[in-house]
Amino acid sequence: MGWHSVFSTLEHTFIGLARQVLPRAAPGARGPTLHGLRHSFAVRRLVAWYRDGADVWARLPELSVYLGHVRPQETFWYLTGTPELLRLAADRFEALMGAGEGS
Repeated sequence: MGWHSVFSTLEHTFIGLARQVLPRAAPGARGPTLHGLRHSFAVRRLVAWYRDGADVWARLPELSVYLGHVRPQETFWYLTGTPELLRLAADRFEALMGAGEGS
């Protein structure tokens, strides 16, 4: 069985389970998908790392491995610029720039 068949089976199972436990999406709106779950996981992991003060750039290879990617460049497609993530990244950037002003 190829990866496409496995993913198709997983997606079908996931959608069936989601329909049993989650409210229906509004007409015309998409319901949850495995792909969307991967995106949400990746962004939430970055948010958690930023909140913990972790070196996010250094930890990206870990996220890539967890998502099954060979290179971090493949993981970047899963990272959506949510308002919270962008705020945390901007705060980190401002702190770094502010720390360099006294030098």
